[in-house]
Amino acid sequence: MLSIFIFIIGACIGSFLNVCIYRIPSGKSVLFPRSRCKCGAPIPWWLNIPLLSWLLLRGKARCCGHNIPARYFIVELLTATLFVIVFIASDSLSNLIIGCGFCSLLLAIAFIDIDTMEIYDAMSIGGMFVGFIVSMFFPGWHSEQSGIFSLIKSLSGACFGSGLIFWIAVIGEMVFKKEAIGGGDIKLLGTIGAFIGWKGCLFAIFGGCLISTSIAAPLLLVWKLTKAKNFTIPREIPFAPILVIGSISYVLYGSNLLSILL
Repeated sequence: MLSIFIFIIGACIGSFLNVCIYRIPSGKSVLFPRSRCKCGAPIPWWLNIPLLSWLLLRGKARCCGHNIPARYFIVELLTATLFVIVFIASDSLSNLIIGCGFCSLLLAIAFIDIDTMEIYDAMSIGGMFVGFIVSMFFPGWHSEQSGIFSLIKSLSGACFGSGLIFWIAVIGEMVFKKEAIGGGDIKLLGTIGAFIGWKGCLFAIFGGCLISTSIAAPLLLVWKLTKAKNFTIPREIPFAPILVIGSISYVLYGSNLLSILL
């Protein structure tokens, strides 16, 4: 029953993340006004129930019949599922809340990056400072007893992560003669380091690439074999989703995954 409750909470948070993903790039408030359809009609609460509304409406707006992107349902389902997995993996209430909050932040960043190829400082730098505060007051998140030692882990993780990706970006620019990794990715990895330390950063980069490749390779193979006309390979690939996949995997399975990678 508790897992079901956590799933429902996750779905509701996922619904809010959809609002953030849509409104933050436009510079709009994520709180006001209330949700509206593209035709301008306000969406009543009984048609804005996470997961259920999209299924019952069959992906169509009731007011005008406009298509509701499946991604709204996907974000809600993904967030709810992650919340349950974090709940199962957590050994304390504080770690559950921190883990769910961190995953929510990363999901919002990833989907915004997919849409806009942008990572906003309010989310990356702001998230980094939240990571420092969390580490200071909840040392158990870093498996420490002292807030000072936990904060040191957080600071060193942020410095290691942003420094590592910075030099990868420099070398990539020298090799490819153009910007290989954006400044937003550098700040994002600083945020990741603040929450999960230097080992988490290491896995976010290399483990994220490995996992993403294992997902993308079959899709590319299908495209190659079927020559699907509606499937195109983008010229630029957002890096944040790769880092997010690696980071969330590390949060859930930690050192076990790192030992496999190394």
